[in-house]
Amino acid sequence: MDSSIGVTTCPRGQPGQPSPEVHWAQCRAAGRQKGLGLLYSALVRPRPEYCEQLRAPQGEKDLRVATTCPEEGNKDAERAMAVTILVWVLQQLILNVRVVGDERDEARRDHSSFPGLGSRFGIGSTMEGWSPSEENIIYRVLVSLIPPYGHAFLPELCNPGETPERNFRIRVQLVCTCKTEQLVGDMLCFIHHDEEEQRRNQGPSLLQTVCTGSYLDVQKTACRFHQLVKACWVVLPHSRRWRLTMLPCNRSCKFKMARAEEEIIIEIMLGVQQGNSDIFLSSQASEALFTPSTTWTSSCAVAEAKFFERLARRAPDGSFHLRCLQLCARILVGTGFSEYALKTVVMHLLNTTPLSGWHRTHFLLRLDDIMRYLCHCLEEKRLDHFFFGNEKIPEEIVLPPALQRAEPFNLFQHLAQDPDAQAQAMREFTDMQDRLTRMLANDN
Repeated sequence: MDSSIGVTTCPRGQPGQPSPEVHWAQCRAAGRQKGLGLLYSALVRPRPEYCEQLRAPQGEKDLRVATTCPEEGNKDAERAMAVTILVWVLQQLILNVRVVGDERDEARRDHSSFPGLGSRFGIGSTMEGWSPSEENIIYRVLVSLIPPYGHAFLPELCNPGETPERNFRIRVQLVCTCKTEQLVGDMLCFIHHDEEEQRRNQGPSLLQTVCTGSYLDVQKTACRFHQLVKACWVVLPHSRRWRLTMLPCNRSCKFKMARAEEEIIIEIMLGVQQGNSDIFLSSQASEALFTPSTTWTSSCAVAEAKFFERLARRAPDGSFHLRCLQLCARILVGTGFSEYALKTVVMHLLNTTPLSGWHRTHFLLRLDDIMRYLCHCLEEKRLDHFFFGNEKIPEEIVLPPALQRAEPFNLFQHLAQDPDAQAQAMREFTDMQDRLTRMLANDN
């Protein structure tokens, strides 16, 4: 893992892009151009003609998303696409309103008081296409955070020597920007300029707004993001048709959109990318009973989403791998098994079974494989995490070197340590088999 994030890497996390200092300078120049001017106009002068033009996503990737029509009649796919576009627009509004300093002094002063926003990723069962529930569906999106001008993110393990490396703190370090001040304009170096002059010209640093001590605070960052979403919502075209309700959640931004009898719940997770990998230090709480506000947990959610996206591109017509996962997830209700453990089982099988074997004609065989694999793991009291130390990870998925070298992590370690827990799990597995048999009989 890189020792620092943000000092030399691109703020958008893409190779070949300018340094953060040059990026901010370019953003300020872009503020005078039509695209950013449109976003600014929609935010501070919310006239209908400005908001209407925001319906169309900008950029080649987002245009592909917006114009890729989901399968006809697939309501979940339509809603997921709408959520993706909505989050993109919110993200662009929040990001760009803070770099138009020539037009609005408040925006200029906000340059360094909140992290920049980078790429966004649909994560979780709903976005991957196998949500076991048809009600109370939550669309989850992870938005990456990038250090603002004059700052760097330095991840540190909460417990050095911990295996696997799961919990981190993100130390925020000020970076000398004296050499780039002329390029950036009136953005002053936080290290070598008078504090009073900084407050007067560009506002506080990140350390003074969303940090506790020297560390990025999850709850403070999420709270600030909540405020930004509420401020931007009123100018979006969606606000004329949907009612926004912010939901309580201290480690993410969670809100409900409602109209008539329809409701959509969106949860925006925040994360800091580990180097150039698909692993993020996320705002999601750890498995501990209490997670300190400065703790960021290592998340494979983006890597998992890329795994299923890769399968979707390669799977032949009639593939039922998502249906298998969805059906098995439904029989977990009321048991001590987690959806993540089941998802891990299915990912292992998907990685070793040819995709042609997941056709609907092999549906029952694959269901049997899943249950047999799970039963074997319970008997052996071992289920290896899909990514830790797995040498068969598709090359499209980028993992940090430390995770690649790590020993396989046992998700069933608690069963190995507690014979009573294993006995209970075996009883629940038997009940799950009976439930699956009844479910299949009823469908037929």
